[in-house]
Amino acid sequence: MTALALSAFCAIPAQARTLCTVIADAKTGDILVRDGECDARVTPASTFKIPLAVMGYDSGFLQDAYRPTLPFRQGDPDWGGDNWKQPTDATRWLKYSVVWFSQRITVHLGAKKLTDYARSFDYGNADFSGDAGKDNGLERAWIASSLKVSPIEQITFLRRLINHQLPVSDAAVDKTIVVVEGRTLPSGWAIKGKTGMAYPRNSDGSFDRSHPWGWYVGWGKKGDRTIVFARLVQDDRKTAGSASFRARDGLLQQLPSLLVAK
Repeated sequence: MTALALSAFCAIPAQARTLCTVIADAKTGDILVRDGECDARVTPASTFKIPLAVMGYDSGFLQDAYRPTLPFRQGDPDWGGDNWKQPTDATRWLKYSVVWFSQRITVHLGAKKLTDYARSFDYGNADFSGDAGKDNGLERAWIASSLKVSPIEQITFLRRLINHQLPVSDAAVDKTIVVVEGRTLPSGWAIKGKTGMAYPRNSDGSFDRSHPWGWYVGWGKKGDRTIVFARLVQDDRKTAGSASFRARDGLLQQLPSLLVAK
């Protein structure tokens, strides 16, 4: 890592400790940046929406960016506020990380198909059993529960996705890429990615709300270069805002300097 990149990397906000930053060339698979413990598995939280979108499109449950549009139902998770209480399609689902829309897809697929897809994607431990003894895998396996994935496994999956190397239809991949939220950086990098946040569990099963994990995973294109990336952070104290936004904003700010001379 260059001195400039290292300086930018160390300038992360003190309240969010970076556990891993990994960036790879999407064409060759060469690792361009690797800093931290990138092989350790934790919950994917809402970054699971990217592989789940692939599953949803490949299975036919999702049709395109706007079909189906599903209604909020009484009793659905609503901690995301008013944006979660609106009729939701795949585009809104990814933009606002609507948990109940994920649950519609997981219930449609069932645990066996979810497991089969995840194993064929080499996505983490592919464990959709949920919390021990609670039979809630279809509701929350990916949210601080049984499903776990490492940053390295995240970028391996993403590389297979954008190179159309997953065992699914090309249409499922193309439609997934369309609905992942994107932005263009001042440096010219066109980025698509997904945030995710979840709280670790205490020994009694309760949530440790002072030390949330924050993810940002995705890919970027500039000219003839394509990269895949994952950043995982963890707050060291209770902090306003989302750890996932700190992961995203920190990585996007540092990305050009991290890639200097790579």
